[in-house]
Amino acid sequence: MAQYWLISAPIDNTSEENLEKMLHETTKANMSSNFKFPIPDLQVGTLDLLVKLSDELGQLDSHVESVLKKTSQCMCQVMEDSNEKFQENLLANGVDLVTYLTNFQWDMAKYPIKQPLKGLAEIISKQVSQIDGELKSQMEAYNRLKGNLQAAERKAVGNLLTRTLTDIVKKDDFVLDSEYLTTLLVVVPRTQDTTWEKTYESLSELVVPRSTKKITEDSDGGLFTVTLFKKVVADFRVKARENKFIVREFSYDEAELEAEKEEITRFTTEQKQQYGPLLRWLKVNFSEVFVAWIHMKGLRVFVESVLRYGLPVNFQAVLLQPNEKKIKQLREVLASHFSYLDGRGGGKLDVRGVDIPGMILVNQEYHSYVYFKIDADVANGI
Repeated sequence: MAQYWLISAPIDNTSEENLEKMLHETTKANMSSNFKFPIPDLQVGTLDLLVKLSDELGQLDSHVESVLKKTSQCMCQVMEDSNEKFQENLLANGVDLVTYLTNFQWDMAKYPIKQPLKGLAEIISKQVSQIDGELKSQMEAYNRLKGNLQAAERKAVGNLLTRTLTDIVKKDDFVLDSEYLTTLLVVVPRTQDTTWEKTYESLSELVVPRSTKKITEDSDGGLFTVTLFKKVVADFRVKARENKFIVREFSYDEAELEAEKEEITRFTTEQKQQYGPLLRWLKVNFSEVFVAWIHMKGLRVFVESVLRYGLPVNFQAVLLQPNEKKIKQLREVLASHFSYLDGRGGGKLDVRGVDIPGMILVNQEYHSYVYFKIDADVANGI
């Protein structure tokens, strides 16, 4: 199951024992797998700043999650062009996501704890926004190239009215450099070959007798040449259409045909050249965003725990991986063990008259303990 619950509870003399009992009970009854989630001593700041930051972190959390999902989706999209397995490339700091989550350690180098909380949030915001912008430009370039390749490939496999003729027609099929004559290409419906052979010379005046030749055919019909005087081309087109023969717009140009022939090769080569660097970029930055997202969860737990439990900072964060079949039972055990927190005072913080996020919740579920859900499926992007 890809859902995790990140919770916290105070750990003073009485409540620490209660937390340990809860962890033991839920593990023993196979309700969840539990892991300590160490959050360092961060700079607290004032109550007003904490309340304001709580709301800002909620918005930033959503933004980081959306960038994570986009990065994952783009990696999945790019890897459709290869035989590599998508899931195996979803890593954070070189390990799979579950290992990273369940063995979480705060990255002091990226997110120095001497920074104020708002400073840490700004580091994450700037980092993720930069990745988001680069992701957009990288994928636009890749998709533009991929679109060009797909368009070129469609031209090579379409019907005789639309497909490229680079590998079909030859210079000898056409009357070229004539002042009066020209050669047209006509698509004749299947089973109408005999009718065409009998009638093409009489569709208009000045059609060169016995000038038609079948070049190729597909499941819908055949492609024929016909030579006639240039001045009757318009009349011939009309009469041909009346007989369900379609004159294809085409002018033999050797240089243009050669360019079309090289187009698919060029686009394929360019896509292969882009693929490796782009995939490496996506892997690196998926990891960066995932790491930032989990640190964001840690920031939120810290802020909400201080607002809930007061000062001095003394709480334990725990990561739970619920047993899907026992979620209701797990909720009941947690509610029972932490029910005393509903009546707990605000510690040494005077929170009277303050609307504290996490305490009064309008559009999200409330629990007596601090709780955030981590849906690791957001990383799959599928």
